[in-house]
Amino acid sequence: MTDLNHVVLIGRLTRDLGSDERSFGYVANGQARANVSIAVNRSRKQAGGSWGDEVNYFDVTIWGKTAENLKPYLLKGKQICVEGYLKQDRWEKDGQKQSRVTIVANNVQLLG
Repeated sequence: MTDLNHVVLIGRLTRDLGSDERSFGYVANGQARANVSIAVNRSRKQAGGSWGDEVNYFDVTIWGKTAENLKPYLLKGKQICVEGYLKQDRWEKDGQKQSRVTIVANNVQLLG
């Protein structure tokens, strides 16, 4: 039996793509890589019965031609739909184990 690792999120970009050298570039083999962050709002009931928004931020990596083609359109506040999978990176820094989960996009759609 195969496990399932599939994510679909709709959110808004937190910064312009290309605003710094880490957000867009080419790796050693010439493939484009875009790193974006999206904010996803979720309504939830708070204490006292009122409703409020909870915001979660997710880092997304977009590869190849998709990254190149979307570069001019990925601007702060733009709503996008990301379909992909979760990837966990682990490393050690100053003797401390570090971990980070990102979303690797298979498909990105511009919305709004």
